[in-house]
Amino acid sequence: MSESRSHKQGKGRAARTEVPISGGRRLDAILGTTAIEVERGGTPRKIDQALSRLSTQVNKQKILRVPQSDMDLAMERARQKNMNVTVTNLSKTRRRRS
Repeated sequence: MSESRSHKQGKGRAARTEVPISGGRRLDAILGTTAIEVERGGTPRKIDQALSRLSTQVNKQKILRVPQSDMDLAMERARQKNMNVTVTNLSKTRRRRS
């Protein structure tokens, strides 16, 4: 399935997109020292999968972009996993640090 317009915009101007990681998975984007994962599905399972993809990146700042309505859920799941992640909305106007 192709990416939606908002998913592509969430990646920003990253030079490396769809970066291969272990387990046959792909990380959405790497921009310098920042790893970016965009997750539009608001279920706890999907957010956990996105956090798992981000956790493969060491020595990088991790950004999880989710819809505004899912930011609280994403923060809760990141805290449960003890991950240092910045959770932002898709338009990048609000952000929270876990």
